[in-house]
Formats: sequence, structure tokens, C-alpha cells
Amino acid sequence: MNLKDIDFYFITDSNLTRKSVDEDVRAALRAGVKIVQYREKNKSKEGMIEEAARIKEMCEGKAIFLVNDRVDVALAVNADGVHLGQDDTPYKAARDQLGYDKIIGITVHSVEEAIAAQSAGADYVGASPIFGSTTKKDAGKPCGLELIKDIKEKIELPVVAIGGINLDNVVSVIEAGADSAAAISATVAKDDVEEAVRKFIAVINNVKKDEYK
Repeated sequence: MNLKDIDFYFITDSNLTRKSVDEDVRAALRAGVKIVQYREKNKSKEGMIEEAARIKEMCEGKAIFLVNDRVDVALAVNADGVHLGQDDTPYKAARDQLGYDKIIGITVHSVEEAIAAQSAGADYVGASPIFGSTTKKDAGKPCGLELIKDIKEKIELPVVAIGGINLDNVVSVIEAGADSAAAISATVAKDDVEEAVRKFIAVINNVKKDEYK
């Protein structure tokens, strides 16, 4: 699957879910997501592997499955890859462990970091935070839509926008050049995750269709 063709980028969050991570993923898959990132900060390694293995099985043949930060967990469940923050496992170390058939995405907060990620060999970047985020307390100061535009001018990698994104502002994010967008609290914190995800997918795809007319 071409990462530039991905519309909504689904990320789990056990702190925000109103049901369970498993049920959130099932709902997102029913809605048609093409990529799922397992993000867990509170469980033990064993607990993460157990949960990630279930999600990997759910995603089989339906969506790309990535693990946030934990290369060891990704390896244990044969995930499709990992997503790394600037302070997580260094790209080279992750690539050496995962090999070149796995996907590695990197969070970037500036054009310089985006260029460095592309030069290192990353498969995509996550531009963050675009708007103010309540999900990630350490997300930093909002970078705004200009970050997306500036990054797209300098690199050829797919760009996923994250941070404070909701149905009211996701159109502007895609119009700014993002290939896809993630919205955690605007999906997993909702009573109906499937409906919320469907709405994001529809809006993102409508903007993309208009851009290619």
C-alpha cells in the first residue's frame, strides 16, 4: 500500500477509550481505516505484546499495523513497522533491528527534522503538533498549518498531520498538503468510534478528490 494513499491514520489510546482498545480497533477497521498505530504507555512489555498480537491479527489483510516507539514489541508480534518520536529509539537502531522490509515513521516538529528523517531513510513523517493537543502533554507548542506546507516543499515523503485535529479543522490540514491526518481524542473518546472514523475518512477523501479534479 502506498502511504500517500492513506486517508485517516488511526492511533489507539487506552487512557481515552470509552470501551477498550480492542473494540476501538475493530470499530476503526469496520469504518475502513488503512493504518493502525498501537500507542500504549501504561502496560508492561508482556501486556503490550499480548494486546499488540491481537490487534495485529485484526489488521491482517485490512490495514497496516504499526507500534509506537517499542521496536521490541513490534518484533515480537511481527508488526508492519514502528513509529518513532524524536526522543525514542534512534532510526538507525530501529532499522538495524527491523530490517528494510518494515515501515518506519518519524515524528517531526520542524522542516530540519523532516529533512533529516528523509535523509536517514524514514518511510513517512508525522508533522506535530499542528494545533494544540490535549492528548500528548509533551507535544510542545503548536506549529500550525505552515509546518505542513513547508515540509511538503522540502521532502517527498508522505506527511501525516497530528495534534489537535478534529472534524472542524481537518479540511485545512489536507488542503495544506498533508497526505493523511490522525485525530485521537476526536475518535477514541467518542461513544461511536466507527461513526467518528467514517466521518474523518469521508472528509479527507472528499478534499483529496477535489484537489485532483
